[in-house]
Amino acid sequence: MAVFLRKMLGIGQLPDDMRAQVEAEGVLLLAEFVPVTYRFSGHVPGKVAKGNLASYVGALALTRQRVLATLSSVPKKAARSADHRWDAPEGTMVDATLDESGLLLDVPDMSAVDPNFSGSVSLHYKAALSAEVLAALPQRTFAFDVPPKFVYSVCGVPVR
Repeated sequence: MAVFLRKMLGIGQLPDDMRAQVEAEGVLLLAEFVPVTYRFSGHVPGKVAKGNLASYVGALALTRQRVLATLSSVPKKAARSADHRWDAPEGTMVDATLDESGLLLDVPDMSAVDPNFSGSVSLHYKAALSAEVLAALPQRTFAFDVPPKFVYSVCGVPVR
């Protein structure tokens, strides 16, 4: 029932403005209503957890120019969890892996994002990626940097 309701309301769908952007970039894959597994262990001001596990829904777009991943909890709105251009400089905070099971975003040391944070957080977008799509990607592993707002948002804590 929950999946049907999400689809009916558009929760997990790429918003129209983002869809127009990725379509202009040459879509390799566009997956919507993708199950996302969230894991968090650690401390963020406003939240402490040990082995917190939850399920969300989002969208994953792979284009000739970038990877875009979103999380949704309300209709027609989506927060970006990854927006990485293939030609962007390598970061150090978020490790990303694209494989046949989807996209894994991992922040193994949240103190690298902000010294007030500790622990780790990850998001696994469970979208089957074919060998053809994987072969078309310029890279299957990369890292990028994020502001502290990213961790607050992913952990569901209002930004301070």
